[in-house]
Amino acid sequence: MSTTNSAFEVKTYEVRYFGPHKTIAGRVTGVVRARISEHFMGNVADYNLDLKVRVDIGTVPSEQLRSALLAHAAHQIDRLRLRHTDTPAIAAE
Repeated sequence: MSTTNSAFEVKTYEVRYFGPHKTIAGRVTGVVRARISEHFMGNVADYNLDLKVRVDIGTVPSEQLRSALLAHAAHQIDRLRLRHTDTPAIAAE
């Protein structure tokens, strides 16, 4: 996919819920909802994407915890964006 025909944009992130992991001490798991707008071949698609996130952060204030969960979600979205926008490498012969 070339970047001229497609666009992948994250509109918002929202921490839906989070809580301590059931068995691993110091780990927090949760879900972050990302609102995505995608333009491809003249079509526009707006959708929500729920991402499972986790951080090994221990005991910290909730604002730092929320920031860490959002950072993990942003990292997942960046990996997804690379799949949508980069052209695959072609091996030289």
